[in-house]
Amino acid sequence: MLTLTNLTKSYDHQPLLQNISLDVHAGEIVCLLGPSGSGKTTLLRIIAGLEDAERGEVIFDGANLRGVPVHLRRFGLMFQDLALFPHKNVFANVAFGLQMQNLPRAEIGARVNEMLNLVGLAGFATRAVANLSGGEQQRVALARSLAPRPRLLMLDEPLGALDRLLREQLIAELRAILKRIRMTSIYVTHDQDEAFALADRLAIMHDGRLAQTGAPAEIYRAPVNAFVARFLGLTNLYPARPLPDQRIETPFGVFPAARASENAVALVRPENVRVVARGTGIPARVDECVFRGGAYRVRVLTANGARLDFVSAHALGIDSHLGLQIEAIELLPGDRLV
Repeated sequence: MLTLTNLTKSYDHQPLLQNISLDVHAGEIVCLLGPSGSGKTTLLRIIAGLEDAERGEVIFDGANLRGVPVHLRRFGLMFQDLALFPHKNVFANVAFGLQMQNLPRAEIGARVNEMLNLVGLAGFATRAVANLSGGEQQRVALARSLAPRPRLLMLDEPLGALDRLLREQLIAELRAILKRIRMTSIYVTHDQDEAFALADRLAIMHDGRLAQTGAPAEIYRAPVNAFVARFLGLTNLYPARPLPDQRIETPFGVFPAARASENAVALVRPENVRVVARGTGIPARVDECVFRGGAYRVRVLTANGARLDFVSAHALGIDSHLGLQIEAIELLPGDRLV
């Protein structure tokens, strides 16, 4: 439905986007995921028509959108600040886009009520926006974005201002709503958990480029380089020196590895680290042990100074000494540590 081809944009001679190409299929939710400054919002604004690319094309449903103004693209936009009208009630906020289309009053009323039912705000039409909770305001903004029947919905960190518990609840509701109405969507976020819970497919951005695209589980299982692994929270990354007998040398010893390149990076997933009896395995000292989400996140320093993070079902005393066993190491395709 949407095809981006070699989109490029610079600012003050500095590249913001570099040859971005991406397809978004009908009914799909694609998350643009990356750190601040990676180009996510710039890309979204170019798709919306709020900015122009220096090179490249935006094709929607077979039509080139070069030169097509924002209002003729018929795309919905929802931003973090929501931009609701504080002096208007819920009905008037949701009806705004429909009124701009000069639709009959009865049709506007029916569509507004339909959207309020969809987002779980039936009976809220006469409520003042200023008196709503943060989560309710988010639902009003979503209803307003969906009311004009956009061909594509774009959301730029719309839940960023909410607390984590409410954000997790709304993410689940948002995905269910978008899937129910088969709304093709592009969602911008820097939060990995949010993206994994919402997206059919991720497009991870780094320094104005697409670092990797794919389904969330696919990318987590096989990050393409050290940046992607680190951004997904896989921080146990180490230099790996290839040996002539299909093995690699790491800070934790020598491991078998086929096809290791000279600049390979070794990834140790936390679930592949096991505590063994002291005096066996890799000697280490507990540097940090924090209770997080039903388990303990442990950071140790090994005898040669390498840091290693893993998860433990039990608390481990700070400065205590233990042995570790690494059950598997993965090699990322040749890439520098970033």
